[in-house]
Amino acid sequence: MIEIVINGTRHSLDNVPDDMPLLWVLRDRLQLTGTKFGCGGGFCGACTVHLDGDAVRSCQLPIGVVAGRNITTIEGLSPDGSHPLQVAWVAEDVPQCGYCQPGQLMSAAAFLNAKPEVSDETISNAMAGNLCRCGTYGRIRRAIKRAAAGDTKQSGEA
Repeated sequence: MIEIVINGTRHSLDNVPDDMPLLWVLRDRLQLTGTKFGCGGGFCGACTVHLDGDAVRSCQLPIGVVAGRNITTIEGLSPDGSHPLQVAWVAEDVPQCGYCQPGQLMSAAAFLNAKPEVSDETISNAMAGNLCRCGTYGRIRRAIKRAAAGDTKQSGEA
């Protein structure tokens, strides 16, 4: 039996091998499908979640390692979509295909939670492990800056 807390809810998992990647537990056992499978090797960032507040790749993290720890998925970032990053993502029209966006948002949230100096360089460094096939990096950078500045207006609002 493995005990984990996901998005504030305690889960007791049985019949789950210790070496099963957290990603498969989230998607297949708990039906939390917001976290995406991308490369399976920890290179693309689509599977990024927070483990005790730190951004981690869930495709490479065995469930046995996270027992007793707090995990936040994209579903737990803000259930109603009101997180400043989610608002900024919409305002900056970030997603195109959208596949990488849960991982992008989770990496950006961990970055901003660390209270860094927000600049093009620090954003690029923080987001370097997240790939976007559509190339929306400029919009992602603008959205992160918008959220860091506390700008919660939608595009076109005065």
